[in-house]
Amino acid sequence: MSSARRSLLTATAAGTLLGALWFVPSANASPGTSGADRPSATSTTQARALSQESGTSDTASAAEDGTGDVELADTGSFDTTPYVVGGTLFLTLGAGFVVYSVRRERLGF
Repeated sequence: MSSARRSLLTATAAGTLLGALWFVPSANASPGTSGADRPSATSTTQARALSQESGTSDTASAAEDGTGDVELADTGSFDTTPYVVGGTLFLTLGAGFVVYSVRRERLGF
């Protein structure tokens, strides 16, 4: 396979991957949802009353700011170690493939 075709194949694969990732949904707490998707203020008030009766903290129920918009509850941070380690491993593997490819090119394989 010629080097021009390899470059074209790599660019096509990268473009396809980026195009597919464009449609991955994202989760954000923006107030841009319609009113039908939001819980009513009555149900939020009832949930808070129930949580206070049972002795649980208010952060376990839906948090509401002064404007009446429902926000996501603060659940704390999560462990990013596996993602950092995995990303580093894949980056190292990719760099290894590049070095191997350059070496093969120079030796004429």
